[in-house]
Parts: sequence; structure tokens; C-alpha cells
Amino acid sequence: MKGLFVTGTDTGIGKTALSALLVAELRRRKINAAPMKPAQTGCEGGVPDLDYSLAMASMEVDGDTYKNMSPYTFEPACSPHLAAEMAGTEIEISEIVIAARTLASDYEFVIAEGAGGILVPLNRRETMLDLMQALKLPVLIAARPGLGTINHTLLSIRALRSDGLDIAGVVFVAGTSDEPGFIEEDNGTTIEQFGNIPILGTIPYCAQLADPHPDYDTLPIPVVAEVEKIANQLGI
Repeated sequence: MKGLFVTGTDTGIGKTALSALLVAELRRRKINAAPMKPAQTGCEGGVPDLDYSLAMASMEVDGDTYKNMSPYTFEPACSPHLAAEMAGTEIEISEIVIAARTLASDYEFVIAEGAGGILVPLNRRETMLDLMQALKLPVLIAARPGLGTINHTLLSIRALRSDGLDIAGVVFVAGTSDEPGFIEEDNGTTIEQFGNIPILGTIPYCAQLADPHPDYDTLPIPVVAEVEKIANQLGI
């Protein structure tokens, strides 16, 4: 199975935007890519992450395909394990793997997005890290560029490496319109040095990315150019 697993150093870090942007860029390159959100929560009263990714790439899928793209969907905005318990069910990694393999039989490239950070529980026995192990995809880390990111990112790198996972790199996702300063500039250098890992780029702040139904074709040129650069460095 060809693809990537996009994880983050925290929740609300920009994983969904990064995943959606990469899917849209690959499809623009005529690569038949598909988004996957194995366990999505917080769907009550909002737009599910998978719907956001489908909108970004101007994709429409049938119900069976949607189910494979998101095997577990829950309304409460909480950890997947808790949301599943509240719904009277349990998330099974084996079911997610089956769904991913089914997607891979129909699509050239699957970009799976985790929920929260690396050690977020999926059930009372397994975490997102166990899912990454089961899917065996290279891991791309989404991180914030500002203060605090060094510790969070290096801890994430260590956790992934301790389980022998292949890390494709780190991408910063700017969450505010503030101009980057000396801290942001040094953070990338420091993470590359101590983590021995490439910083592939920084998705600049873009108000359009907050739209629940974004359109890749209408995004500002600097955003698209950065996504193109990241995809090139990933060798896709």
C-alpha cells in the first residue's frame, strides 16, 4: 500500500489542513489519491475532517467508499476511545486495516490522518501508534512553528522511532497571521539538528483554510507553492 500517515504533535495542530492539501495536490498531478480519517470525532454540528479533505480535492464518493475512508465516525469532540465507548462500541485496528487495503485497491495513494497526537488511545489497549504500526505507512508530522514546538516535536520523533516507524519529515502549519520571528526561524534548525530529520516546509497562514469547504484551486499562490515543494521533497 502506497501512502502516508499524517500525525501531529497535538490536537488542533493542522493535520487536517495538511492532509487535505496533499491529497488535492496529488490529484492535481493526476495521481489518484484518497484521503482517509480512520477515526473522526467531533462531527456533531460541524464538518467532519474527511468532508473537509474531500471538498479541498473536489472529490465526490459513494457511501461505501466514504465508509472505508472513515470506518469510525463519532459525534462527541473527544478522544476516539471515549467517543467509541459513549457510542457503545469499540474501535478495532483490524477493521481499519481492512478499510485501508480496500481503498488501496481503488486508489494509487492513501493519505491517512490520525486523531490528536501519537499516543491518543483508540481503545483501552491500543493507541494511534499501534495503528501506524499496523498500516506500515511512512509518517509525516504536522507541528506548530512557534514556542513549545521543539519539545513536542522531538518527543513525537522519539516515540515514532522507538517503534521503528519510518518518519518522512516534519511540516510546520502556521495557525496565526503573525509574521515568523527569530524563535520560529530557530525552531526548524533546532528540530532538524536534534531530531536528525528534515523540516519539509511551512504551510503559511491562510484564512481560507478555515473554510469548512475549501477549494484548492482558489487558494493563494504562496500556499499552493509550499504544498508543491513539500510534495516534491516527499518524492511523490
